[in-house]
Amino acid sequence: MGNTVIGIFGNRNAGKSSLVNSLSGQEVAIVSDVPGTTTDPVRKRIELPGIGICTVIDTAGLDDDGGELGRERVARSLQAAEQVDMGIIVLSGNEFPPAAETLTALLKRREVPFLLVHNREDEEPMNEAFAAKMCERFGAEPQRYSCRKATIEDRDALTSAIRTRLTDGLLRPRPMFDGLVKPGAHILLVCPIDSEAPEGRLILPQVMAIRSILDYGGVAQAVQQEQLAAEIETNGKQIALVVTDSQVFARVAAIVPESIPLTSFSMLLARSTGSLDVFREGIKAVERLRDGDRVLMLESCSHHANCEDIGRVKIPNLLQKHCGCKLEFEMVSGLDPIEGDLSRYALAVQCGGCMVTPRQLRNRIAYVVESGLKVVNYGMLLAYISGIYDRAIKPLI
Repeated sequence: MGNTVIGIFGNRNAGKSSLVNSLSGQEVAIVSDVPGTTTDPVRKRIELPGIGICTVIDTAGLDDDGGELGRERVARSLQAAEQVDMGIIVLSGNEFPPAAETLTALLKRREVPFLLVHNREDEEPMNEAFAAKMCERFGAEPQRYSCRKATIEDRDALTSAIRTRLTDGLLRPRPMFDGLVKPGAHILLVCPIDSEAPEGRLILPQVMAIRSILDYGGVAQAVQQEQLAAEIETNGKQIALVVTDSQVFARVAAIVPESIPLTSFSMLLARSTGSLDVFREGIKAVERLRDGDRVLMLESCSHHANCEDIGRVKIPNLLQKHCGCKLEFEMVSGLDPIEGDLSRYALAVQCGGCMVTPRQLRNRIAYVVESGLKVVNYGMLLAYISGIYDRAIKPLI
């Protein structure tokens, strides 16, 4: 389950940080009897048996009443809930705090699995009335636990419950080449090596594509765009599909004959994560862009931008040229929260999302769509403004 993200939520002093330490078997989080010790979401990398390496987000208390700053801390905790594959809600004292109502509603809306843990069983055990009430509401009573006196058996039982909930609710994307590759089929991958390519390695979508092709018994061959024409001339009859980096879409399309299907890594990712139809609807907003409209660029990773940056330079220039108007672009990087009213934007453009979990990407797109804002991804937008959208989408629908 690599790259799993688990959020720990609850009131101040409920034992959230203590739970992180107890699960990891290390003092990785600061623990204090003073309420509000954790003031911002803190990410820790730990390993859980049967789950593997995962990122645990230790959040601030949901009941923080410290004025404006306290409200900001609570807001950040709820924002963290948009980024998790699973939530653990720490309870104590046979109480289900009001703020947990907001949190569970959010997790349910995002279809994120969560587990209730009644901490401090050694101080105030969970009574039967509370257990029955929680069981009626959530289908199971909270897991009984005590961070201070947990035995190995207790930790194993809690880890097993986490693993079960994760497995039942894990969002599994569709394999990139599901239904697209037959055993023995030759898939040609166009992988530019430019200033934005990572030193000594391929970018993640290219690696994912190679693995998926091999999983389906296909033959994966990678070339740079300078080698493409010669490869098509020599082995064109064997090639079942060409997949290109979106940045060279137009040049590749001019070389690859219409008889050979063509698409991009970014569009395959959209199909894999279940966002393809949302993006197909979003592409219609491009022709409605007018002078002064704002475009929200969603870049789900953090990197050093340069003059060839696809999201900050290339797409803005190409989109404005296509529309014949001056647009304003705003960038949100990584998993930073999208601030303010989204109605001020005319379009959102999401990157492929290869550096975040499938649920993080889906939640971000869902948040944008719920606001009424149309969204498309980098690859589909580049195909559209290059005039090859219909050709590039055809293999995927």
